[in-house]
Amino acid sequence: MHTVAEKFHGLDHLRALAITMVLIYHYRMFAHPEWVDTYGRFGWMGVDLFFVLSGFLISKQLFHEVNSNGKIGLQTFFTKRFFRIVPPYVVTLSLYFLFPFFRERESLPPIWKFITFTQNIELDLFHFGTFSHAWSLCIEEQFYLLFPLALAFFLHYKKFRIFNYFLVLLFLFSIILREISWQIFVVPNVNGDDFWRIWYMKIYYPTYTRLDGLLTGIAIAYFYENALWFKKFINSNGNYLCLVGIALLGFSMWICNDQTSHLASVLGFTAVSISFGLIVMSAISESSFLYRFKSNWSVQLAAFSYAVYLSHKGIIHIAQSFIEETSLEKESNLTFIISIAACLITGLIFRYAIENPAAKIKNYILNRNH
Repeated sequence: MHTVAEKFHGLDHLRALAITMVLIYHYRMFAHPEWVDTYGRFGWMGVDLFFVLSGFLISKQLFHEVNSNGKIGLQTFFTKRFFRIVPPYVVTLSLYFLFPFFRERESLPPIWKFITFTQNIELDLFHFGTFSHAWSLCIEEQFYLLFPLALAFFLHYKKFRIFNYFLVLLFLFSIILREISWQIFVVPNVNGDDFWRIWYMKIYYPTYTRLDGLLTGIAIAYFYENALWFKKFINSNGNYLCLVGIALLGFSMWICNDQTSHLASVLGFTAVSISFGLIVMSAISESSFLYRFKSNWSVQLAAFSYAVYLSHKGIIHIAQSFIEETSLEKESNLTFIISIAACLITGLIFRYAIENPAAKIKNYILNRNH
């Protein structure tokens, strides 16, 4: 994953943007300055950007491997994913279950849901909201498991050429399931006290209703690796793609102004994902300012993004608990800066204490097997 990201410098900017959006969005659940509500209300879209990035980066590697070798090395792929994802996740999970003071809310779902990466299915945010942000990681882990297996299946039966049709069907399937979920589960509760809980449980969190971002990233990678005209088009129109993507993102924000409306629930995630898909295409274009501009800040924040995503709610909670014992106001900008700085420092600790050692073990195993 890192070798691909280093080639496309623009993706570091987008990953840094995604974690920034998520941090500001989730900071709203704690004491915060007023501007956080104003500028953070669309921060949930950062997760959709992460989905598009993951879909592109992971599937591009696999498609490149297919084109080079005619097959994919599942053992190598799963080894890389395991040592990249699981060690920081296990540490964060241990903090939540072993140290109650780390929990930003009261109740955790059962630990088996986290271990099996199924916590996002039927997630009751209002009764089991602690470490709720692991829902997106669950979707990504399910993707890391099922996508290579699906790709191997199509390769085994020599049906790789129809794989793109399979992707289109899945895309439509996700939209249709959101409409069905809306009609069956949300409409009966639209005026009830249970509305938000049901909406999150049936529309926002399930894997089958949130495939748009991953599939957008996969589609970009598929054509980038298999259609020369597509690659040329991207490389020739980078800045235009970015402008169109930003314009469409603005339209998506208009659609999602009321995030739980019928239109936003059914088509909002699709519009957001396509918007970010265009911006990702810009970021990998040789003619784009995103591709050409290099920033060490973006590189570092992108590198910390996973660890920061895992730990940020617990760290903000702890930081504000300490600040509460001082004369500093929890709603102040200074508290915000201290809390976010604590998140970044934690990301740094995770990098050197957990992620780097895990990467060394991974490399040792891969080198031994080869």
